[in-house]
This record gives sequence, C-alpha cells and structure tokens, in this order.
Amino acid sequence: MPGHIRIVNDPVELVPLLMTFNDTSFKKVYELLSKSWMTEEELTTQIDADSIPVCLQILKKGNLVEEQWRMPKRGQKPIKEYRATYNKFRANFQCNLQDLSDILYISLSNDENLRAMVEQIEEQMAGGMTSINDLSRKFAVNPVFIKGLAKRIPHLDVKGQGLVRLDSGR
Repeated sequence: MPGHIRIVNDPVELVPLLMTFNDTSFKKVYELLSKSWMTEEELTTQIDADSIPVCLQILKKGNLVEEQWRMPKRGQKPIKEYRATYNKFRANFQCNLQDLSDILYISLSNDENLRAMVEQIEEQMAGGMTSINDLSRKFAVNPVFIKGLAKRIPHLDVKGQGLVRLDSGR
C-alpha cells in the first residue's frame, strides 16, 4: 500500500476522516486494517464487536477501506475481508470558515441537537423530500451542513444533489 494518497477535493469528505480518527475504536480498526486484510470476525478478537459494523460503514463511505472475498477452505462460505486503502492524505479544496466550522462540529460533536435534526431529516426523506437544497431551506442551515450530516450517519449518503438511504449491507 505504499504511496496511496487520499486526495480530498470536497470539504464534506473530511467528515468520515475526522470521525475515524476522533474515536478510539474506529482508529484502532483503521490501524489494524492498514497492516493486513482482516474479516469482521478477526477484528472482533481485538476490538469491541459492537463498534465494528458502524466503523466499517463509515470507513467505506469515506473510501478509506477496500473489500474483497476471502477464498474459503473446502466446504466453507466465502467471507468479506477489508484493508485500509490509503496511508497518506492531501487536501485540495478551499471553503469558507462557516462551512469548515459546520464540518468540524458535525464530525466531532455528540450534541443531542444533531440527533434530533437527523430524525427530522429522515422524516422528510420518508415523505419524499431528498433534495439537499430543499432540506437546507426547510431546516435553515447551509447545504454543506446537510451533506456533512449524511456523511456522519452510517445509513445515509449524498448522491448528486440529494440524500439516499443506504442498505445495511453496503
């Protein structure tokens, strides 16, 4: 993996990175995966099993891990294994300080207000409103704020100008 550089062109892409390196369990998963291919089961032998699925989803959303099927021994089923994709980082963007403060707040905060806003956004999505611009107007926040929330929540993501709900098996 030497020389693989994660180039971040959109400041919203910082959210999964900051979340990963601000959480002890997530950081440990990333460190283990940067050394070798590992399955979820192998990771659970070294880290709290509850945090691994969420961590892997966040790492996938940030394009920080790759996955492949491990060839099984005769009579066994194939198992997904994961490995960290990058070992270097480069930022290639410019944003205003308000957007940066929103990104940092979303990435690092455990504020209950964020959870409430996510629930309200999910209600709006269930009603058919998925446009980032429409949601940002409805909640009187910047579109970057809505995108950042989608990057933080494991089962939501940004696709084009809208939000999408992800399958749990992503």
